[in-house]
Amino acid sequence: MKRCSNKLNHVIRKRIAAAGAALALLAIHCNAYAQDGIQGINEANSKVRSYFDAGTNLMYAVGALLGLIGAVKVYQKWNSGDQDTGKVAAAWFGSCIFLVVVATVIKSFFGV
Repeated sequence: MKRCSNKLNHVIRKRIAAAGAALALLAIHCNAYAQDGIQGINEANSKVRSYFDAGTNLMYAVGALLGLIGAVKVYQKWNSGDQDTGKVAAAWFGSCIFLVVVATVIKSFFGV
């Protein structure tokens, strides 16, 4: 019985050694294809910066659309004689100004 156990241990050790050698070769092969991380970061930076102008223009367009909707709502409240017309006008105007200011501040803060 002891002899079978020794043969089995020998076969297991050979297979573990072969698997270890295969993993080592795989690691060496994969390491040859590794890329520089700085190049990837710089590429991501340039792509985000190229999208920023389009995003800023989109924020301006959303602000203009909200301004038009707000103007219509304020006009309706004013014509109906509601007492809180000034509060609604300030809220809509403030949200439009906020969108424009945020886009401008982010653009100047990050130097985009």
